[in-house]
Parts: sequence; C-alpha cells; structure tokens
Amino acid sequence: MIYRVIGLMSGSSLDGLDIAFVEFDESGGKWSFEIKAASCYQYNEPWTNSLKNAATLNAFEYQLLHTRYGKYTGEQVNAFIDEHHLHHQVQLISSHGHTTFHAPALAMTGQLGDGAAIAAETGINVVSDLRALDIAFGGQGAPIVPIGEKLLFGNYNMFLNLGGIANITVSDNDSYIAFDVCAANKVLNMFAQKESRAFDENGLMAAGGTINTSLLTQLNNLEYFKRPHPKSLDNNFGIETIFPIIETFGLSTADALRTQVEHIVMQVGYQCQHFKKDNEPKKILVTGGGALNKFLIKRLSETLSALNIEVIIPAEDIINYKEALIMALIGILRWREEYNVLSTATGARRNSINGAVWIGQEA
Repeated sequence: MIYRVIGLMSGSSLDGLDIAFVEFDESGGKWSFEIKAASCYQYNEPWTNSLKNAATLNAFEYQLLHTRYGKYTGEQVNAFIDEHHLHHQVQLISSHGHTTFHAPALAMTGQLGDGAAIAAETGINVVSDLRALDIAFGGQGAPIVPIGEKLLFGNYNMFLNLGGIANITVSDNDSYIAFDVCAANKVLNMFAQKESRAFDENGLMAAGGTINTSLLTQLNNLEYFKRPHPKSLDNNFGIETIFPIIETFGLSTADALRTQVEHIVMQVGYQCQHFKKDNEPKKILVTGGGALNKFLIKRLSETLSALNIEVIIPAEDIINYKEALIMALIGILRWREEYNVLSTATGARRNSINGAVWIGQEA
C-alpha cells in the first residue's frame, strides 16, 4: 500500500515549521519511505514571540492563538504544495503542533495548531493531537517517535535526537525504551543569541571555551537526572532551570557553551552506558539540529567510542526532518487504526492509537 503524506513538526527551539512530504510503502508489515520534498518555513519575529509567550496568555487568548496558528499552519502547507507542485498528490496531513504545556503528572499536554483549521484551510484530511490519548492512559506523552524508529529504522538499536531537548531511544529485542535526557539546543541557542547569533555554528564558540567544573557538577546533580525512566521534559526546563543556573556563574559565552556541551555529552554517555549490557559494537543514529554541531558531535563520538558505540550521522534530510517524517507515519497509523505510540517508551498502561481526525476533503 502506498501513502503520500505531509508531516508537520514545530520544535521547542522555535526554528520554524518543518514540513515533509513523504511517500511510504507498506508491504506485509514492512515499511519503506522516501522524503520527496521537505522545507523549514522559519517563523517571523511576531510568530516567534507569539509561540514563545503562549503559556502566559489567558484561556480565551490562548484558544484564539490555537485557531490562528492552525490557520497559519494550513497556509504554510498550501505554500509548500505550491512550491513543490504537489497539487492532488497529498492524501493526508499529520500535524504535531507546537507544544506549549506538558504536564503528564497532571494528565495534560497541550499543542497549539487547531487541526480543524488546518483541514479547512487546505481541503485535506488532517490528523492532530498526537499525544493526548497516551497521556490519558497514564503515559508521559513522550517520546512518541520510537514507533517510527521501530518501523522505519529497524537496523539501528540506539537513537539520539538533539533538538531543543535531547532524547534517546534504545531497542531491546522488540521493546523500545525512550525518554528525554536533558536540555540541548535551546540552551545552546540562548547563549549564542547573546552574541547576536541564531546558533553556535559548528560549535566554534563552544570549542574555544573552557569547562567550568563547578557548574558542570551542579548541572549533572539536578534532581531530574536521578529519576528513572520513563520521564519527559518540556522546553521550560532549559529556559527556567538550566539557563538561569549557568547565568549565575557569570561565565563568558564561550565557557558557558563549552560547559553546556559537556553536560549534554555526559548525560547522553551515562544513558548509553546504562543500557549497553555488553562490549559488542553498537551504532547510534543521531538526528536533530545538534547533529550539525561538529564540535558537539566530536565530543559525543569521543565519549561513546570508549563504550564501543559508533556515532552515525545520516543524510541531511533525515537529520533535519526525521521528526516530521515520523509524524507523517504516526498519522498513517492513526488512519489505519493501528497503534502509533508505544507504552514501553512513554510508561502508559498500554500502547494506544493517538490522533484526532479532521475531514478537510469534500465528500
């Protein structure tokens, strides 16, 4: 069976809206895919500010933004379809939305981007609200990408996504364990922006800095890192916890970046060491914006090589659009009424079929 689907992802780093048009082929339970077209539509300053400040709005204003962002998302999809000449080719849109609230302990998660508005704007069927049922079943609602790692990248048994938050997936036979490791790109970008740069390109500023061992110890001793999985973070952990702690040390930007890079590498290393039960060689597939940070990847490779783990950086479309790709797959599985979130990754009572369906196509 062939499916042609658009997957949408807006990450915590607020880089923009990732859009991937993917052709999937399912035959006998085996899945293959090809990313036919992909783009990141960067947010302008008003949209960046609106999404950044969404959690401070009152209920009415928040709902207005939810609808407005859904309409905006639909407009971007229409522009993407025009740009890549995809008219009458897209069968389904699967939208993650932009996370604003994430409180699994209170059985709540919130993503901006009204699916009905996307469906109405595009005239295409839409799947949205991809985390809600897992939360209702007692899960963390995150990470949800392991189903895609299982079905699309089964030749690897370790995965690391370096986005605003770093998260890891480890496969053990047919069981997939996944959780958020630590704050990553969001904090690095916040320090780079102090130097009027959007990000630390190739990690050059960090490479020129010095590790502050007192700060590194304080970061590594935070309570979150002592909790067992399943566990998840929202972007506020980086903004409201990690960044202010680093700021109190009064370091140069280079030293702050260098220390945060080492913190990320150490936390990932601890988790890999915990789950690697033998000295057999393993490979870890690294994606997300952090995979393009050459200094971060150099330090990660040096650390994991001691565990006989090879860091693999895939093709750039996988680095940049793996999450949008997997959101597209999750939407297909919802349409097929098949499990699309794994309880071993989220801690829910059972696997679940997540997503609200909005019929934008005319009957």
